[in-house]
Parts: sequence; C-alpha cells; structure tokens
Amino acid sequence: MTPKPNIDIHCPLPLAADDTIRLAHGGGGYLMQTLIHEIFLQAFSNPFLNSLQDSAILPAQNGRLAMTTDSYVVKPLFFPGGDIGSLAIHGTVNDLAMMGAIPLYVSAGFILEEGLSVDILKHVVRSMAKAAQACGVQIVCGDTKVVDRGKGDQIFINTTGLGIISPSCNIGPHLITPGDRIIVSGDVGRHGMAVLSVREGLTFSGDLASDSAPLHELVAELIEQGVSVHCLRDLTRGGLASALNELTTTARVKMVINESQVPVSESVRGACEILGLDPLYVANEGRCVLFLPSGDVEKALSIFQNHEISARAAEIGEVLPLGSNHTPQVILQTSYKTHRILDLLSGEQLPRIC
Repeated sequence: MTPKPNIDIHCPLPLAADDTIRLAHGGGGYLMQTLIHEIFLQAFSNPFLNSLQDSAILPAQNGRLAMTTDSYVVKPLFFPGGDIGSLAIHGTVNDLAMMGAIPLYVSAGFILEEGLSVDILKHVVRSMAKAAQACGVQIVCGDTKVVDRGKGDQIFINTTGLGIISPSCNIGPHLITPGDRIIVSGDVGRHGMAVLSVREGLTFSGDLASDSAPLHELVAELIEQGVSVHCLRDLTRGGLASALNELTTTARVKMVINESQVPVSESVRGACEILGLDPLYVANEGRCVLFLPSGDVEKALSIFQNHEISARAAEIGEVLPLGSNHTPQVILQTSYKTHRILDLLSGEQLPRIC
C-alpha cells in the first residue's frame, strides 16, 4: 500500500474575520483594501493620501528640498515615553530639523508579521497619526507588506521625510570651526535605557522614560532668533560620543568635552553604573548637539532652557584645531581632571533601540 504524501496545505485567506494580521492582508485583495481603508486611511487621512495614487502629487515649494529616510525596528514596540509609531515620526522630523528644514511630508512603509494583533497595529498607527499631527507633517503615501509568521518581529516601519530649507539657511559639518562652542540640548541616555529596562524586565529607581520628541520647532526658533548655528546633529544610535566622533572626522577638527558638564539624570546614571554602560554612548531620540560661535552661546542656552524638552541644555565643550599629529579626536576631560580619548565603539551597546 502506497503511503499518502504528507501535504501541509496553507491558505493565506482566512475563512472568517480575525483579530490578527494574515498573509492575505498583504495580497492586494479584499482584506488588504479593508486594512488600508479601516486602519491607515482613518488615521492618516489627508487629500494627498486619500487619492490612493501610486505617488503623492505635492505642491511646489520655495526653497531647497531636504529628504531623509530611516527604518524603525525597536524592540519592544512600546516603552516608557513612546512607541514605534511616535518614534518613527519624531526620528524622521528630527533628521530634517538637523539641516534647518521645515518638515512637511512623510511616507510610511509597514512590514507586518503574520499573526500580529490588529489592536496592536491600530495602537501604533493612532500614535503615529497623533505624533504627525503634533509635528505639523502629513503622511502622504505608504505601503504595506505582510511576511510569514516568524520571518519578522511584529512591525517594522520605514519612513521617508521631505522638508524645505530656506535659501538663507546653511547648516552642516563643513561649517564647524576651531573656537566653536558645543551645546547639548538636554540630559543624555534616557531613550536607550528606557527601552532596555522594558526589554529585559529591569526596574530602576527614578523616572526612566524615553526622551523621544520632535526638535524642529526648537531649531526653527534658534534660526529665527538669529543664532549662528554652524552644525546640528541628533543623538540617536551610539549617543553623544558617536555623534561627536562622526563630526570631528568630517570637519577635521579636535573636540574637548568636559564630562562634568554633560547632563545625565540620576536614574540613567544609576542604571548605567549597574549595567556597566557609558551614558555618553547610549541612544537618545529627543536630543541634539549644537556647534556655534562663543558669542551666541548665552542666547542659544536661553532659548533652549525656555522649552521643557531642552530645559537641561548645557555647554559641554569646544572645538580646537587639529594637533601636531593631525588626527581628528574627541578628548574627554573627566571628573577626575584626567583626559582620555572618547573613541567610537567597536560594536553596539544596545541593539534594536530605534
């Protein structure tokens, strides 16, 4: 007797309504249209998106275009102070703001894993819509794909942001000059430690919440008030130390940072000491570093300290010419009055934080 073949027939189309994502939600049929209309369009509705064309047709703008793209794979999806939805908007807006751009439009691509709870997706989408509205940006086009169960991690989000830079605005590492002062816009390390605490089930004393927030209005005020902004950089993966190293290499300068002047909350400092981490390398999602002439420091700090998100802004160091070895370096003056090189990490302290 010939044995019957062992055939596993899997139909991606559910026989009845379900509260989880199925492969058919990415198949272009009825379920995909339902997903688009009942979740994404309800949350993101605007004339550009509602036309459901292959491309969003946007009005012409005066000024130079700034464009950025990023992907968000944070684990867990929800953490103290935010979630993957609001994080995707804040991160995209901040990348544009660091060039002095006014953020206008965002595209959003969602990679969903089969089995994802529809309620979780709705929560993320609503959070993303709320953050976009608060930032004054519109989500004008998007895409959805569904991958097999076990081939993703619930939700990945890819964004592209578009903004406008005034013709008179010029910001970038090429303008960093010896004599510039360095300001950080707030206490560092909160986002990475907040994500880690939830991921690993750790409890620390104090309020440990992400600093995830948009920075575009803060940057716009600096520019409107006449602060001579030479360069800006948001402090995401790799934290303050990595951002400074990237910039010192690009600008071909030396930087000296005073460790005692870098603001770190007691909860972050305590958590880092327990885990053996350096807060200068821990990610942020609502902080930036600013380079400007010494004469503008007081004005810039006054503007920063007028906003809750940047109330702990501080001057932390200065830019110097290259030394005799002509090697760009970031030198940390420690609280013990010694000096050490603040180098790039060879790996990553905290993966999957954005």
